[in-house]
Amino acid sequence: MRTLAYSTFRENMKSEFQRCRDDAEPLLVSNRDERDNVVVMNARDYDALMETIRIYENPYLHDKILRGIEQVKAGKGVERKLIDA
Repeated sequence: MRTLAYSTFRENMKSEFQRCRDDAEPLLVSNRDERDNVVVMNARDYDALMETIRIYENPYLHDKILRGIEQVKAGKGVERKLIDA
């Protein structure tokens, strides 16, 4: 993860936002006091991260996904056609 000082980030905010968006790389914006540090990241990446956390926090869903992965690895996966709505 790249790190920039607050002052540098403030001077280049627009280009740094675009870089986070285009590169899908979070940016740590740091200050002398660590409690003031923030992370800037693409909203899509944030949404994906939060979804992953929700899956890991839900034991039933997490286990279901792991079982599905094991079934596919064992050759027990079933191909299905998508239904157009």
